[in-house]
Amino acid sequence: MQSGITVSKELQDAFNELVSTPSQRGIVATISSEALIPQHTLPSKSTDFFSDLPALTPLLSTTAASYIILRRYQNAPDGYVAVTYIPDTAPVRQKMLFAATRLTLVRELGTERFRESLFVTEMRELEREGWEKHDAHGALSAPLTEEEENLKGIKEAEAEAKGGTEGRRLETGGKLSIATSTEAREALGMFRVGEGGNLLQLNINVKDETIELVGSSSTDADGLASAISDTEPRYSFFRYSHQVEGSEQTPIVFIYTCPSGSKIKERMVYASTKQGFLASMSSEMGVEIAKKLEVSSPTEITASTLEEEFRPKQEQKQGFSRPKRPGKR
Repeated sequence: MQSGITVSKELQDAFNELVSTPSQRGIVATISSEALIPQHTLPSKSTDFFSDLPALTPLLSTTAASYIILRRYQNAPDGYVAVTYIPDTAPVRQKMLFAATRLTLVRELGTERFRESLFVTEMRELEREGWEKHDAHGALSAPLTEEEENLKGIKEAEAEAKGGTEGRRLETGGKLSIATSTEAREALGMFRVGEGGNLLQLNINVKDETIELVGSSSTDADGLASAISDTEPRYSFFRYSHQVEGSEQTPIVFIYTCPSGSKIKERMVYASTKQGFLASMSSEMGVEIAKKLEVSSPTEITASTLEEEFRPKQEQKQGFSRPKRPGKR
């Protein structure tokens, strides 16, 4: 999910100045005229990171999204943090645009410069207590650059190939990588060969960044609305049984449901994970998907909806019409 927006020369210059100017702590950036541009500069009055944070709050809005680039680790080439701040009260279109552009910001400014990339929805997450909670959550593993994260994913995949891990990390674009649990992978393997029911549902544990098994069941097309949650996002695989010229066909349909009441962070994680996850399901597990449907509510998926998706397109042919004789109607 990329927006096509790029970093402007002004933001690139501002970032270069931040790197070379100890008296600056960070930059607040925004999107304007299809480009990422600098909006504010956060001064640095101390070598202590937390001491400069109070000056950041006045530069942000409770109703508008922003990108925040901060020097977190002194005298380190990769000592910067990229923060995507998207308050829940921001306009929906703005939320989607900023979420779709967050990877571009880091990539074009130089992934080697950023040790961390965060997504927050509240200002308090950018205060001292919020950072301390973040640090405590990540204390189990040393901070990694994006390149190191990618390398870690490759090593884990190799280890799994030798029978050593519980799940494989799937690269889904940028720094985001989602692990698929062993239980979910086994269920997908059974589903691929037609075992365990014709409806398989998965969800994402956003906190642990893991794709997990919700369950397998059997239903017909009209039963999907009641079988799939209408309050939480889901990745669902449905084996659609129907007749084509007297022959039974059972193609697999992938259904991504994201109810309107879903949290913004859930929406972002599901949307940015979907493409890479499906690519992996095809290349690594051989799950061939005939159709991909994306709806807000499972009630939008009915028997008639699926029938329409798989109905052969009829070419409308119009025969030659002889011209009428003059005076004839």
